[in-house]
Amino acid sequence: MNQHDHVPTGLAISGGARSRNAMMICVTRRDRVRGTRATPDVAAALGSQKAVIALTLAAGLLLSAIVVAAAEPKVTKFCRFQAGKTTAFGKVEGGTVQEIAGSIFGAWKLTGKTHALSAVRLLVPVTPGKVLCMAGNYRSHHPDQVVDPKFAIPQLFFKPPSALLPSGADIVLPRGTTNVHYEAETVLVIGKRAKNVPKEKALDYGFGVTCGNDISARDWQKDDVQWWRAKGCDTFGPCGPFVVTGLNYDDLLVTLRHNGEIKQQQSTRDLIHDVATVVSFISRHVTLMPGDLIYTGTPGTTGPIKPGDVCEVEVEGVGVLKNRVVAGP
Repeated sequence: MNQHDHVPTGLAISGGARSRNAMMICVTRRDRVRGTRATPDVAAALGSQKAVIALTLAAGLLLSAIVVAAAEPKVTKFCRFQAGKTTAFGKVEGGTVQEIAGSIFGAWKLTGKTHALSAVRLLVPVTPGKVLCMAGNYRSHHPDQVVDPKFAIPQLFFKPPSALLPSGADIVLPRGTTNVHYEAETVLVIGKRAKNVPKEKALDYGFGVTCGNDISARDWQKDDVQWWRAKGCDTFGPCGPFVVTGLNYDDLLVTLRHNGEIKQQQSTRDLIHDVATVVSFISRHVTLMPGDLIYTGTPGTTGPIKPGDVCEVEVEGVGVLKNRVVAGP
């Protein structure tokens, strides 16, 4: 065997096939030594062997592509909507809502009915039993970006579900407060019951994400003993317009536009406590149920809003939550 002899590798060959291949290789080598060309039969056999190798490599590449595609989570957009007398969940594709029978947190199927997205009234995308909100979960939201040691663990507060507001509805500024701010946030939607969940499994309990705006009356937040009205007034929890599954919760750009001007913009990569940490921590103390919401925190500096203003919160891959500000009665 000289340095130019080459035996193809990488194929599992049966005993009979191995003998035939060995004969072909021997004939080929003798022909080379004698300086003659292989017979037509041998040449055809070698061509067939090359074809088998090429097909095997192609099949391997195709299988690898299928495995990678299967490993990637499917991105799906859901909404909850009202059309006439119908209130239901829907699957959103482009400008069409495909009506769903059942709950997105359990058994559901498409009814076959469709609606134009522009023709339905979008509701808060889920009906949670609890709404929890992270305080100070971005370094950029702390004074001089110095994080107080008490934030070494997740710091949370409750917002009542009655504060939730769908995209397109008005944020109402109540009497008695003079300093109300916007707070753009990514909101996690819980997908299944979570109690004492370890961090390494916590992401399995998330269903998807949506956009949120944690409206906050700073004067009441500062002066009251509790934040019940500073954070919990009616309309102080804009949320929506969609819930999207299959996104990387810890790598989403969050943006707030106030009257069209960008005022907040940062990635969830910069969360002090990532989503898995927050879910695990909460579940040690409070049982999370399907549809519960976790506002994950707001970045940077917030600003005041007044009647006539428009707030837009955009979370990468989700959509835009848009609300106008009005004065209360």
